[in-house]
Amino acid sequence: MLKRTHTCGDLGAEHAGQTVILNGWVDTRRDHGGLVFIDLRDRYGLTQVVFDPDSGQALMDAAHDLRSEYVIGVKGTVARRYHGKENPKLKTGAIEVQATELEVFTRTETPPFEITGGSEPNEELRLSHRYLDLRRPEMQRILLLRHQMLQVMRRTMSDQNFVEIETPILGRSTPEGARDFLVPSRVHAGHFYALPQSPQLYKQILMVAGYDRYFQIARCFRDEDLRANRQPEFTQLDVEMSFVEFEDVIGTMEHVVAALAKELTGETLTLPLPRIEYHDAMERYGVDRPDYRFGMELKDLGDLAGRTEFKVFSQALEAGGRVRGLCAPGGGEKYTRKDLDALTESIKPLGAKGLVWIKVEAETFTGPTAKFFPPDVQAAMRERFDAKTGDLILIVADTQSVTSQALSTLRIRLGAELKLYDPKTFHYSWIVKFPLFGWDAEENRFVAEHHPFTMPLPADLHLLDTEPGKVRAQAYDLVVNGEECGGGTIRCHDPIIQSKIFALLGLSTEEANEKFGFLLNALKFGAPPHGGIALGVDRMVMLYAGLSNIRDCIAFPKTAKGTDLMTGAPGTVDPRQLRELHVKLAE
Repeated sequence: MLKRTHTCGDLGAEHAGQTVILNGWVDTRRDHGGLVFIDLRDRYGLTQVVFDPDSGQALMDAAHDLRSEYVIGVKGTVARRYHGKENPKLKTGAIEVQATELEVFTRTETPPFEITGGSEPNEELRLSHRYLDLRRPEMQRILLLRHQMLQVMRRTMSDQNFVEIETPILGRSTPEGARDFLVPSRVHAGHFYALPQSPQLYKQILMVAGYDRYFQIARCFRDEDLRANRQPEFTQLDVEMSFVEFEDVIGTMEHVVAALAKELTGETLTLPLPRIEYHDAMERYGVDRPDYRFGMELKDLGDLAGRTEFKVFSQALEAGGRVRGLCAPGGGEKYTRKDLDALTESIKPLGAKGLVWIKVEAETFTGPTAKFFPPDVQAAMRERFDAKTGDLILIVADTQSVTSQALSTLRIRLGAELKLYDPKTFHYSWIVKFPLFGWDAEENRFVAEHHPFTMPLPADLHLLDTEPGKVRAQAYDLVVNGEECGGGTIRCHDPIIQSKIFALLGLSTEEANEKFGFLLNALKFGAPPHGGIALGVDRMVMLYAGLSNIRDCIAFPKTAKGTDLMTGAPGTVDPRQLRELHVKLAE
């Protein structure tokens, strides 16, 4: 076997005259008169190989038979390319290998799509032939970036005296949040394991056990509907720390974020990163993961709306709603009436009944509703939005939730369409002081905004007994370019507070002990104050790689329907296996 001495990305002018062996895939083949040129590819790069008739007819015949994606070994001598024939786009572009031996390891069928060059194949074809898709240089670039990112995470955590500990994949179902993936037990009839949605409970137990700085590159599973940035199985950097307050956790993770930024983008971050409280984020941007790469903040117009004769505004305010808007720089000149109708339709699925749009002209406002805004209100709106001639004001009158969702969605869309930021830049920030509880109207009870093990802010502890809906949490999210890339909390180390929170979530003492008794018992035996966080590895790779779909940064992802097109998973199983697991399928 011709076993490689170098990779296809190694060789340069300094290797001229050396005898080398390369292994890889034939990327392209070109016949030029009596010479045959091939580009040989592996994950390290490309090297041009030349077959010359002087090397013998047998070698030339074998070279003429080569096709794209044949797997071969080549032995030859490194030579400088002729002056003017260099390829500055390639790391190996100054040289070529003059072949003396050739071994074909594998002949291939014609691939269903081109590995290099050509247009990107459709996703279904790519996922069905993932072994070919992963061979594409772009996919290899992404997975190598992922590897690089994980190495930075491990190195940075180890440098800060954290210890990597693995926690179980087969655990107990604790249905609070997304649905669990369940695994039936063969030994214990009618009982099930659950795949972890996170290592949350185990890492809290590790704090009780005295492992004060834990981390893990953890695989997690959630049986929920999928989106472009969500998968049923995902990876996170999972962290827990003892004897800390939330600023300690944030400060520790900022070192990780700064190391990633330096390694992957070359940027030196200024620490500490910006912090914004949840309430301010929702008021100014309508969302708890705002994209700070551009402005265009939301403004309340309730006081001005009352001075107009527009009934839509007055009706919304009388019903306890809000009138809010944003101003898109240059939007009045860019968007036609057809475009504005499309914007209106785009927010109706979010609950908005309509969209008021106003174009800012030099002297006055124009648009279908402009007549309802008297001169003094127009002047006040210009000042509030700092609106200039050619801008576009968009207003939604509805509930707090609908105005937030509609305007934040429009803000993101307009920011991209109006090119208000450089898509290659990164902005990092923390959202802090989330509500501890949310109200579920359908179930008529409080639910945990993060998870039920979160400690309230000390200043709000007294509100647990009187106004639990106003309690703020010691919770924090890392936001990068408008994407939530991590979230964590300070945990309840006090079993009394933890039991009180369980009760507010509608869990009886018996239910709490049934589901979380092991944690409550552990907290009684010397639990330190502790907290942690998890950073989403897949989502951060997606951002650093400049992708819009999380499937492209996972080696073997699932489709939007949760299927693996390459292996056919999920699939049926033999009835005998079901009997062993004490499982009977419903008709």
